[in-house]
This record gives sequence, structure tokens and C-alpha cells, in this order.
Amino acid sequence: MTMWRVLAGVLAGLSMAAMADAATLKVATLAPEGSNWMKEMRAAGEAIKTASDGRVELKFFPGGVMGNGETVLRKIKLGQLQGGAFATTELAGVNPDVQVYGLPFLFSTVEEVRAVRQTLDPLVKKGFEDKGMVVAGLTGGGFIYLMGTKSIASQDEMRGTKVWVPEGDAVGRIAFEEAGISPVVLGLGDVYTSLQTGLIDTVGNTTTGAVAFQWATKVRYMVDLPVAYTMGLLAFDQKALGRLDAADRASVIREIEAAFARLETSNEADDRATRETLVKEGVALQVPSAEEIAKWRAVGERTRARMQAEGLISAEILSALDGARKP
Repeated sequence: MTMWRVLAGVLAGLSMAAMADAATLKVATLAPEGSNWMKEMRAAGEAIKTASDGRVELKFFPGGVMGNGETVLRKIKLGQLQGGAFATTELAGVNPDVQVYGLPFLFSTVEEVRAVRQTLDPLVKKGFEDKGMVVAGLTGGGFIYLMGTKSIASQDEMRGTKVWVPEGDAVGRIAFEEAGISPVVLGLGDVYTSLQTGLIDTVGNTTTGAVAFQWATKVRYMVDLPVAYTMGLLAFDQKALGRLDAADRASVIREIEAAFARLETSNEADDRATRETLVKEGVALQVPSAEEIAKWRAVGERTRARMQAEGLISAEILSALDGARKP
């Protein structure tokens, strides 16, 4: 009997030690439940739990329940969260060079983006590591297009509308200012209602985003010219990952990278499908003239120059971008 008691005590001690070693990484995001983003992140969480024999679990807080990007970053610093899935604009305050992907009128095709990402992704990740964050996954979200309740076929027409820019989006704000437009700055959650009330007339989003957030039910026009490429990433507090053993850390990175690769593929397919959906639902594609395209590209050049001059992006990342774009 005594031997069984000893054995039971040993097993109980091992069980308690295993529980003590278990880690829950709490991750917040604005992505709504049921979206492809959440499906893939949850799939990664299950794979991580399996690979680590239950030592590591991911607990997600979707739909902005933990607040906007700024609030989530603050909670990560306080240890209330260990990570977040963000749009790049939400992390410009941590690593300004992440804005390089969203420079306006820079890319025309996904292939152009992929070519420069081979150079830019490692540099951007290193920039976050220097700030105490580890980027576990980086994925393309598609091209942003300008959409409006009124015709916006030219810059002149657009100046007669109320144009939305997301909170914290320095690139978008400067680009519109360079086009002679004073944008309306609002949080993402305020856009749908503002389109309803007429507080704003013109927005920018991917076609998938416009459908997911129901903006497509309000807009009637879309300028058929890619404005900027949107990226999303999942980043963890470096200290939180550092508490895991090496094998478990590797599992976290590996499974999230795999999930984000799948997500990028599905995002591209969704963008093609939702573009067709917009047209079928009566959204008119406005093809800009060669003269208008040249004007927008000039806005892009002025935006880039101004951001560098104001210290909002480094000369180093811009140099790397130029090098990667050379044929």
C-alpha cells in the first residue's frame, strides 16, 4: 500500500509539473470570427498544441474584443496578452519600416510584390526583433482599391468627396494630402455607419474586405487601379516566446508560417471572386486614363519622398526596396 501511495504521489507530482510547464499564448485580433484569418489561425493553434504535446496552447480573442491595435500592443507590454494579429498600419509605431509594403501606386501585380518580399520580409522581421517582438507569420492580404458612393474616376472628382483614412495610417494620410485631399480619419469599426450617414463617401479596401465588412452594399464605384498592397502579420512578445523551450518555439513559428501561407493563397482566390461579386451587384469599375494613372503615380513618388523626409520610414528599407525592384 505504501508503495502505491508513493507511486501515486510521484505521478501527481509529474502531472503538476507538466501543468506548470504548459503555456497559453493569448492572441488578439480585429479579424472577425468565421473569417479565413480566424480559421487558419485556429488551425495553427491546434497544430501547435499537438506538436507540443499540449505544452503550448493559443487562445484567440477575435473581432476586436480586446480593443484596437494600440490597445492590444499596450496589453502585450503589460503581459495581459502575448501576441496579436495586426494590419501593418497598426504596427508602424513599433517598426516604421513595415509601412514599405503599403507605399501607394508602387505595385501593379502580386508577382511584383512577391519578388520584393524575398528581400523585404527578413529586414522587416529583424526590425521587430530589435523592438522585442517576433513575427511568426507574414501574409499578403491583397490590393487595396478606392471605392465610393459617388463617381471617383479622377483626382478632381475625388476632391469633391469625403475620403476615409484609417487611424494611424500615415501613408494613406500623406498620399491623400499630396493629392490635395483632406481625409477623414476614423477607426475601422466606424466606416460602415459613416458610409450610411454620409460622413464619408470614399473608402479604400480590398474587394474581400469590402464584402466582409458590408461596405460593398453602400459603394457604387471602384477605381480599377491598385492603390497599395496590404499585409497582415502575427507577432508575439519576444519574452513570452523565450519562456518556451526551443522545440516548442520552433513549432509555434512553423505552424503559423504554414497557416499564413495557406491564408495568402485563399486571400488571392477570394479577391478574384469578390471582385466579380462587386460587379454583379452593380458596382461600376472606373478605369482611369493614362493621364490619371500618371498623376496617381506622381502622388506615390511624392508620398514616399515626404515619408522619408519626415523620418516615417528609413532610407535603408527604401534602398532595399529599390534594389529588389531592379530587373
